[in-house]
Amino acid sequence: MAGQPTDPPNLWTGVCLSPVAVTLRDTGNYVDLTGLARMGWVTRTSGFHVVRPVLKLADATWLVGDYTEGAPSANSTLFLQSEFAISSIRWLRLDIDRVVTRGTWVEKPDLSKVDEVGFADLTPGSGHGWGGFVNVARIEVYGVAVKR
Repeated sequence: MAGQPTDPPNLWTGVCLSPVAVTLRDTGNYVDLTGLARMGWVTRTSGFHVVRPVLKLADATWLVGDYTEGAPSANSTLFLQSEFAISSIRWLRLDIDRVVTRGTWVEKPDLSKVDEVGFADLTPGSGHGWGGFVNVARIEVYGVAVKR
């Protein structure tokens, strides 16, 4: 059951009235997410909600990926750990102010200098209970540091 003492510390989107994106950055470095770069996270989803990767490039372009974690309508009481290759993801531009996608697929984005990395839940939360939310307890990024 959600909210148990055994739950890891996490971000929860259940009461968010709009889509949500959360990112992290290293103040001293960009990250190169080309080649064998990958991400991992610990997540839990409810309802039709899924977790998607989000990137902010060095040129201030925001992208959201087509990789998702959390099967639609699969309410899970468990936090699940997963890992995925960045090279296998297709990207759409993201309007960060509204957290909505824009335009068509971005062909071969330059991921050699990524400023911020995180996740998005593109569906507003449904409130308390199991109607619809995501939990993200941990994000790991495996890339190469590039000095700012």
